[in-house]
Amino acid sequence: MSRSKFMNTMGYVLFFITTAIAVTGAFIAFSAVEDKGNTAIAIAILCSIVVIATFFTVADIIRRKIMIDKPVKEILSATQKIAEGDFSVRLKPKHSYDKYNEYDMIKENLNAMAMELEKNEVLKTDFISNVSHEIKTPVSIIKSYASLLEKEADLEKRAEYRHQIALASNRLSELVTNILQLNKLENQALKLEYKMIRLDDMLADSIINFERIIEEKKLEIECDFDEVVVSSSKSYLEIIWNNLISNAIKFTEPGGKVYVSTKWIDGEAVVIVRDTGCGIDAETGKRIFDKFYQGETSHSGEGNGLGLALVKKVIDVLGGEISVSSELGKGTTFTVKIK
Repeated sequence: MSRSKFMNTMGYVLFFITTAIAVTGAFIAFSAVEDKGNTAIAIAILCSIVVIATFFTVADIIRRKIMIDKPVKEILSATQKIAEGDFSVRLKPKHSYDKYNEYDMIKENLNAMAMELEKNEVLKTDFISNVSHEIKTPVSIIKSYASLLEKEADLEKRAEYRHQIALASNRLSELVTNILQLNKLENQALKLEYKMIRLDDMLADSIINFERIIEEKKLEIECDFDEVVVSSSKSYLEIIWNNLISNAIKFTEPGGKVYVSTKWIDGEAVVIVRDTGCGIDAETGKRIFDKFYQGETSHSGEGNGLGLALVKKVIDVLGGEISVSSELGKGTTFTVKIK
């Protein structure tokens, strides 16, 4: 029998005992004054009932104050603090875990809620701080080169300044786009449009989009594509492939190699994107999908730390899986599974 059912049963038993005692007391009083006339009998019965009722009323008031009013006041006080933004509130259950009642369960749930809200508050603060920093950097670059452009007469330098402004503008545009996409994925109920998609064709198209930078860095691209068809959202899959291929190209030194494959393994579509770049250490690997986290600082100016966070969120929404394996100086491999 659960704790709550036991307490309810005990309440019924207590009510039965109270009623039985009151009736018994009335009969005892009646027997004691049976030969003293009807008025005395009535008064005696009334007095006994009043005394007994008063006793049990007081006992019930005390019980309610201890068992109901006290935990309710604790819970109300905690919810008031949480409503005012104090997420450090923690309530201590009265009983041991195996003897929890409803109030203990409410306290535990409030503790869990407060902990989650506290964690979200920290994440929100960090997110705002990081966004502010990431936006400030390209804006400062644009402002600086725009000021130089106004004063510079040399055509070559003016062209370089315009190029730097364009790069900063693109970075700012990418940042805003990624923030909006993340916000949409995290805070809206999405109605995805699923259709049959050939992953091999989609990945080939994604690679072609980076043809210019591939030629500039003289990278070797190895493709091992099986014909793989899945039912999914094309627009969201494009986010995954574009980010993974872009990172592979960015972190691979000139003359290096990028490998991309599609396979159908054990009822799942498996896409592998591997590079021979700088690789990542174990600590970076643990946080690589965190927002704004950039483990390899030499390339930090080329991104904003949101790409892989966006990839992870998209894959979660689509019901897939992503894993990463890497070794410093030997490259990184991302494996994506889609059912």
